[in-house]
Amino acid sequence: MVCDKLEWRDLRAALAAGARDFLACPQFGLFFAIIYVIAGNLMSHALLTGGGGSWIFAAAAGFPLLAPFTAVGLYEASREREAGRKASWPQVLGALRGQGDDQLLMMGGFLFVGFSFWMILAHGIFAIFMAESGIGTHSLDLFTTPAGLAMLVVGGAVGAVVAYVFFAFTVASLPMLVDREVDFLTATFVSLRLVGRHRAVMLGWAVIVAVLLTLALLPWFLGLLVALPVLGHATWHLYRRAITFAG
Repeated sequence: MVCDKLEWRDLRAALAAGARDFLACPQFGLFFAIIYVIAGNLMSHALLTGGGGSWIFAAAAGFPLLAPFTAVGLYEASREREAGRKASWPQVLGALRGQGDDQLLMMGGFLFVGFSFWMILAHGIFAIFMAESGIGTHSLDLFTTPAGLAMLVVGGAVGAVVAYVFFAFTVASLPMLVDREVDFLTATFVSLRLVGRHRAVMLGWAVIVAVLLTLALLPWFLGLLVALPVLGHATWHLYRRAITFAG
């Protein structure tokens, strides 16, 4: 099921195909990206005005964990274009139901739990390093004090590990749940196998996704209006290149 050969040029081809899909049907990508941008800004505003400033960096860093589930509709749009058909709104929005079972929703719940876990973990790291300093995560003193720098290094390293684990779980499983009638455990196993078999290339893809999504958060999440649709469509094409089915 997992292809024997996956190369760096496959990543470039996936990104190029993702950009073409976005340009061909931008309404779908912009629709999901706008929801994501609005949600991100509302979350940031609520944290800052509600006294939750110490959570703001953790929330911004963990928010991309939810991006794969946001892109589910884009997988369906790319699937329709690949089949030579024009995607419609009912099809794209209906993709959130997967194959009509609860498997995709279960995976979405898993991602939400993961995001919540990261928020708690990140807040714990902040408390360990900064509890006695009186410095909030929105303060520039984070970048000028030894405790702040240590917290950023440790938090960044832990966050990278958490993000990669969720990347490994979802990079192929979410497209597969849109494409095939399989249970989410089988889809997750295939995704982990893909990452395990092609470690270097898939790590490269994870870095590309992480860098583009991180840059897209500034300013005010607006870069996601382009980055999220292109990466969503591209993930579908990478899945189609990496996973094959008999018959």
